[in-house]
Amino acid sequence: MKLAEETGKIIVRCPNWVGDIVMATPVFEALRQSYPQAEIMALVRSYACDILDGSPWFDRVVGVDDKSGAGRSAQIAAVREFGAESALVFPNSWSSLLPIWRGGCRKIYGYRRNFRGLLLKGGPYPPRSGMKIKAVPTTDYYAELGRYLGLTLPEVVEPRLYVSEEAEERAGTIYNKYGISASDMVVGLNPGASFGSSKCWPGRYYAELAERLEGEYGCRLFMFTAPGEERIAQEIMGATKAGVIDMRNEGLDLSLLKPLVKRCCLLVTNDTGPRHYAVAFGVPVAVLFGSTDPGLTASNLEKTATIRLDIECSPCQEKVCPLGHHKCMEDMTVDMVYGEVRDLMLRVGIA
Repeated sequence: MKLAEETGKIIVRCPNWVGDIVMATPVFEALRQSYPQAEIMALVRSYACDILDGSPWFDRVVGVDDKSGAGRSAQIAAVREFGAESALVFPNSWSSLLPIWRGGCRKIYGYRRNFRGLLLKGGPYPPRSGMKIKAVPTTDYYAELGRYLGLTLPEVVEPRLYVSEEAEERAGTIYNKYGISASDMVVGLNPGASFGSSKCWPGRYYAELAERLEGEYGCRLFMFTAPGEERIAQEIMGATKAGVIDMRNEGLDLSLLKPLVKRCCLLVTNDTGPRHYAVAFGVPVAVLFGSTDPGLTASNLEKTATIRLDIECSPCQEKVCPLGHHKCMEDMTVDMVYGEVRDLMLRVGIA
């Protein structure tokens, strides 16, 4: 089917979360390759616009807010002004679909979930196991949406990110400031998670792990945290004797995060957005799982160590431990994580 015939314009409503946006990039790439002359506008939550910096996929990137009346009205106006005939909607919600419909776009494609088929021009049904929707890796889930639209995607899809010149320059200034040379081993630590505390390995454990990595490998250590994660960042900086570089002091945002993660030889992280940055840049990554299901991101794992405890209540998919003990993370010892990290480093040849 053709997405751009009359106006030559296409709208893409991007996923909402950092990791999901990264996992949708193979479809972004395939869309641009299929419609090189089309004008493509991305609608993405405002906080995440920087993820798309430097990429060739979109001619316009519009930050949106679908949680307030004013934000929805602004989105409707942007859609109407753009005048696209077709739209590709990645989220499964009505709130991501309705502003595009109300903006006058009628050929909207997305997954047929939550009775949205009433307004969709077309789209696949989600895979099912019996009566339940089957959990599949998100990269594959999005790829099937692209294939439904006739986009050419390989059997194994791999995410990709681009770095803007401005972000590269900012990162270079940081390397010079801290005396980081091209030969230095750099390990990134990502201890937060906007999803909720259930995803977070305790800060005191990260503090000890940093000391052990620095002592064993003489590596330089970057710590990445987002707004709202100040408590765990302060806990780590107050507890560790390692020379951790706190990127909060460097104006870290989602654009600058890309070259910094790309520079890392290894990333140790909770199951959150920056782990997908690492995968997109081919950086080995050790992912600590607590409440979330590893099966939802079980793709492109060649350089990934998946670390989790097999306990009865995990994965619960809750933002805060509903039982109050957080054993899935509290009982994951530093010895266990360090051993898995060391094994990963040996496997990929960086130790």
